[in-house]
Amino acid sequence: MISIVIPVLNEGATIRQVIKTVKKTARKIEIIVVDDNSTDNTVEEAMKENVRVITSSQRGKGISMREGMMAAKHDIIAYVDGDILTYPDNIVDLLTGPIENDEADFVKSYFERQAGRVTQLVAKPLLSILYPDLAHFQQPLSGMIAARKSMLASVQFENDYGVDIGLLIDMHHLGARITEANIGKVENAMQTWEQLSKMSREVSRTILKKAENIPQENLETLGNINLIREQMEYSILESIDKLQKMVIFNLDHAVFTQPYLECAAIAFDKEEELHRILGAHTDPVTLNTRIAALFEGRNIAELLEVADAIPLVPDIREVVRELKKRGYACGLVTDGFGMVARHIKNKLGMDFVFANKLHLVNSVATGELTIGEYFLKEGQYCKSHLLPYISREYKMNTQNIIYVGDGKQDGRLLIEAGIGVAFCPQYQRAHVEKVADKIISGLSLAPLLDIAQASPAKFGIKLPVITKKQARNIGVGSLVGLAGAGLLYLAIKQIRKKHTASC
Repeated sequence: MISIVIPVLNEGATIRQVIKTVKKTARKIEIIVVDDNSTDNTVEEAMKENVRVITSSQRGKGISMREGMMAAKHDIIAYVDGDILTYPDNIVDLLTGPIENDEADFVKSYFERQAGRVTQLVAKPLLSILYPDLAHFQQPLSGMIAARKSMLASVQFENDYGVDIGLLIDMHHLGARITEANIGKVENAMQTWEQLSKMSREVSRTILKKAENIPQENLETLGNINLIREQMEYSILESIDKLQKMVIFNLDHAVFTQPYLECAAIAFDKEEELHRILGAHTDPVTLNTRIAALFEGRNIAELLEVADAIPLVPDIREVVRELKKRGYACGLVTDGFGMVARHIKNKLGMDFVFANKLHLVNSVATGELTIGEYFLKEGQYCKSHLLPYISREYKMNTQNIIYVGDGKQDGRLLIEAGIGVAFCPQYQRAHVEKVADKIISGLSLAPLLDIAQASPAKFGIKLPVITKKQARNIGVGSLVGLAGAGLLYLAIKQIRKKHTASC
């Protein structure tokens, strides 16, 4: 006997057809539909087919899969999705046959459809690094699987997009015999850009979590993973033409409470050199290139450790989460390094980054920098060139873009964005009022939710502080303390006022 578990959420239009297809097998089966608290007629439709229907204790596919396993009465369990109408009539036989014949303990399906972007750009590359024995699976994210109940009871069901890859890895850890089954042609709905972004983060998080105890060359792995995430990000941006609205945050002036480059210079005993560069150069390309050279020889772990030590604007996570609920794509822009910006983007659940690229070889900075093409126009560098680039490449109306920056360095961006928001401006209010549509004076981004045309949530604000002990623990150079970076920052600002244009 075989138990078929079908996790469902708002699949009233398809669930009966899926059940009818599953019933075409000659094998003796029970069918369990696990409803993930649907708000449509899914349960009513499923019950018309005289199958067992249970309601999961809370939302999440992983929980539904686990509770379906608990309810199953037989030792072989197959899972199928409830929204696919193109299953072959022998779907149950294909998934469970190798287990019944004692040829496998776990069966992973693949099907005749080009693997998705998250599979190709995230799952497979990460598996090739961390689990090379699993890299050959054609569609490691497929949710149509079968396994022995006794083994499923011993694994963890992630409760997000990482559930399917997590089961594959856990079965591998258990020493299960794993095989693939071709289930023919499968058609399902394409993922939206936001779903792809969320899937990418959750799949990569699951793989990395499962791989915590695997010995590896840390620096090389960090560099490879950073490259994988960067490639996925560019792929997601290819779908950005479907977006209606966007918020772009200046990383150093609306996310970090202290500028990254100044903090890194202190951490690596380069503050005097940085001070000299800022005082000697006005051309942005030369300035950024010379600054990048200061970090030659520093590895990715050290560079990201500095970023992790900088306090963020206290309510940035909550604000980004709410903006995304309202349909905004959220991202970062910086004159600094893309690898740092992407690290923060991933931590905050944002969608994209526009930055310059610091070159790494074997995960160590060479000191060379490639300027982002979106900052250049006819050889001239300015971050404001980003807006026409977005409009041209991703069909985004710039009037639907909210830009959040510091009020002077971002003058043209504040003017040319649909809504320019000056956040905690350090400059004369008269200047800011000329270029910004809105001004946020306090150290909280919650007012941005009013600007984004909805009532803001109430956030508790508490600014984290970097202690001297934390600074010493970073272990890079003779770090006086990142909390003291503001002193250098104020001095540098005086130079920048004299030498930096409004770009």
